[in-house]
Amino acid sequence: MKPAIKIKNLSKQYRLGTVGTGSFAHDMNRWWHTLRGKEDPYLKIGETNDRTSKGNSDYVWALRDINFEVHQGEVLGIIGKNGAGKSTLLKLLSRVTSPTTGSIKARGRIASLLEVGTGFHPELTGRENVFLNGAIMGMTKQEISSKFDEIVDFAGCERYIDTPVKRYSSGMYVRLAFAVAAHLEPEILIVDEVLAVGDAEFQKKAIGKMKEVSRGGERTVLFVSHNMASIQNLCSKVLVMQNGTFAYMGDTEDGVNFYLKQSREQISLKLNERMDRTNGKNLRFTDIKLLNFKGEVVEQAMSGMEVKFEISYSLKISLKNVAFRLVISNIDGQDLFLCNNAFSDKRIDINSEGKFVFRIPKFPLPEGEYFIQLSAYSDKGIEDDIESVLKLDVEKGDFFLTGNVPVKKDGIFVEHYFEH
Repeated sequence: MKPAIKIKNLSKQYRLGTVGTGSFAHDMNRWWHTLRGKEDPYLKIGETNDRTSKGNSDYVWALRDINFEVHQGEVLGIIGKNGAGKSTLLKLLSRVTSPTTGSIKARGRIASLLEVGTGFHPELTGRENVFLNGAIMGMTKQEISSKFDEIVDFAGCERYIDTPVKRYSSGMYVRLAFAVAAHLEPEILIVDEVLAVGDAEFQKKAIGKMKEVSRGGERTVLFVSHNMASIQNLCSKVLVMQNGTFAYMGDTEDGVNFYLKQSREQISLKLNERMDRTNGKNLRFTDIKLLNFKGEVVEQAMSGMEVKFEISYSLKISLKNVAFRLVISNIDGQDLFLCNNAFSDKRIDINSEGKFVFRIPKFPLPEGEYFIQLSAYSDKGIEDDIESVLKLDVEKGDFFLTGNVPVKKDGIFVEHYFEH
């Protein structure tokens, strides 16, 4: 059987600080080499997309020599750190941009969800966008009409279907966009991290729909996520990307373990030196400390006790309406607890470097190993976002002050257990 997707020697090169291929002189040089039947001279230069080092070249390989196949009916999970090349790969597969070298062969129609509302026109209504997207995918008006009610019901936006989508919330936007992509029966469905926008109920529906789409071996799904539980639940195999190449491809469980091992290794670096982050140009997290109720630095937290996270940051320009976000997730990447000053309507304006503290009066998580992610947002968008900044070890504690402490057996918390 021929593969649904075949990628051979795929590479994508960008020139930092420019839009397009570069300067006029570089374009003329490329043209002159092509005219004489010679190789593009700029393919011989450039550096690996390793954001942990500054680098010396203006040219960077966002992807380099990617080779793999995805067979019909498979669900491939694509995981990796920020900047590993996941989104670039999906954009190439979706024909949003073209490769520098290599080839992509896909059998059938491709539907992509790369970011919230991809392919939607903001001035058109939800109804009009459903028909527009279907037409772009090559479907007839009759085919779209037969699926329309099912799409609207799945998205849960019947009341607003004749309202311009520019007035939709981000959640409504992504629900309708996913419903269109999943119900118009593409042979290949590509889904980026956009499902993080939806609520828990919708995410459960979306995962179920993707399982349904791939069931029977007729359609193929490529799924990018940082949620390891979703990857394990949905995917038949995993591709782990690192610095623009793939570091592992194969069994889902082994792939997830490989990725988590990478995360632990990154924690050993100083936070200010970490380059695997989103943005970090204007505002940059530089340090994080775990404190007890006395303000003393501690190595572990205890369930039920007061803890504080003290986060330091540097600043290059003044920023308005800044929200800081701290997320605690388990080893599988499931978000379990978060702090965000935006939730209490206390966004702040900052003019210089400093620090802030998240105080948790009674730490709510049981004994175990957890990971911390930090994010900062302003009116300009994401200012800094970095995963696995701290490995958090939690000891068991008397959360309810009753003397009854949960017992952990075989990785599961139980009230009582006995053996015989």
